[in-house]
Amino acid sequence: MKKRTLGLTALALLVLAGAGFGAWKFYGNGSAAPKFKLAKAESGPLVAIVSATGTLNPVVSVQVGSQVSGQIKEILVDFNSSVKEGLVIARLDPETYQLRVRQAEADLDATRANQGVQQAEVARARANLSNAQRDYERKKTLVEKNFISPAERDTAQNTLDAARASLAAAEAQARNGEAIVRQRQLQLSSARVDLERTVIRAPVDGIVVKRSIEPGQTVAASLQAPELFVIAKSLTDMQVETSIDEADVGRVQLGQKAGFTVDAFAGRNFEGEVKQVRKAATVVSNVVTYTVVISAANPDLTLLPGMTANVRIVTAQKDKALKVPNAALRYRPAGAGDEKKAATATPTAVSPAPTSGASRSSQLKERLIAELKLDADQQTKLDGIFAGMREKFMAVRELADAEKARAEERNRAEIRDKVSAILSPEQKKRYDEMAAQAASVRAGGGGGSGRIWIVDGDGKPKGIDVRLGLTDGSATEIVSGEIKEGQEVIVGVQTAAGAKSSAAPGPRLF
Repeated sequence: MKKRTLGLTALALLVLAGAGFGAWKFYGNGSAAPKFKLAKAESGPLVAIVSATGTLNPVVSVQVGSQVSGQIKEILVDFNSSVKEGLVIARLDPETYQLRVRQAEADLDATRANQGVQQAEVARARANLSNAQRDYERKKTLVEKNFISPAERDTAQNTLDAARASLAAAEAQARNGEAIVRQRQLQLSSARVDLERTVIRAPVDGIVVKRSIEPGQTVAASLQAPELFVIAKSLTDMQVETSIDEADVGRVQLGQKAGFTVDAFAGRNFEGEVKQVRKAATVVSNVVTYTVVISAANPDLTLLPGMTANVRIVTAQKDKALKVPNAALRYRPAGAGDEKKAATATPTAVSPAPTSGASRSSQLKERLIAELKLDADQQTKLDGIFAGMREKFMAVRELADAEKARAEERNRAEIRDKVSAILSPEQKKRYDEMAAQAASVRAGGGGGSGRIWIVDGDGKPKGIDVRLGLTDGSATEIVSGEIKEGQEVIVGVQTAAGAKSSAAPGPRLF
């Protein structure tokens, strides 16, 4: 029994020893040197893009309507029908307009007959005037020879004057009759035009992409012509009309290359270029966008009007650039000491470093105080600006990705305005230069600065200051600095499973 007890005791000791060794192996490495995640600096093409969605439309799309009202009697084309200019595509019931033409013709005939009567009156008035003129001349001669009294001459004079007035009245009536004839002629022409408009013709060569009517339907044309058909002049040349956010529209220029895809042909890329940047803004829910038109060749008629296009506009590109992952620019080793430089290490086109919001605010304030040489009063006001904006930056975390970018841009604009208000003219000039430099980085023009960390000979991280250039959102160009192609840079630290690092959003000035 005693031996059995000793055996159980020895077994229990072995189990405890094993558990202790396992715990030491599992937890004993907590004080070991961190293991870094590394990536290589590579040389290759780099493209900065603006992404958006838009709708495919024909370059020229003509709405065909009716200028007269009536019932649709006949439709001669359908969807996808090819038409030529002047081809009859539909007819309205012409009976009403035919009756109007006949009525106008009858009115014109009656007016012309009345004009004949008026012309006969003019002829009679001229004859009366001629007779009165001769009678007056004759009596005037007889008075001179004292054969008749002057009273008879005066009566002849009055008769002559009345004949002249009668002729003038008859001529006026004839001219009025001529004007009425012209009026009736115009009414007849108008009635014939309306009758002709009951025949709907194609205004251009193209393809019918929409038909909005059926035979027997009544068309009521009053203040606006109703739409009967939509004819695309040519589907071989299409265009994409896309909405670009105001934060990105400054990067879009005429002639820039663009590519897009459509859901119907997911594996195919279509090419085009920016043809127009419309200056009219569209505001929806306080979000400002601008319409950008992109050409799209469609020689095989694959693309159809109305398709949704996922557009990528190339705003800048380089065929060969030394680049590193953006994660390398976001990485900061624990207790790195040079926090002031760390504040400028991330280009504005990539995500902020995984530091707390309070730390980032402190870094930005230190940078502004140092570069703008703010006095004590300005520093106090700056603290109040950052404290007032913190809630707005915290609220950005709850938004969707598309809305988050616009909200961040609005917050940056607001904080820039508030900071500018407390600066002197000289400080404001320097502040504007800092903002312009950051905008240049967002546009892919370079000019930002950053810091990249490598592993030195002792296995510790070593910071290297670099000048940043073009970025595509996942990688950034290194313009200058002690980084060579193929060199490994730190992009993160390998942590225990389940460990997470949180990053509360803080203010970004640019």
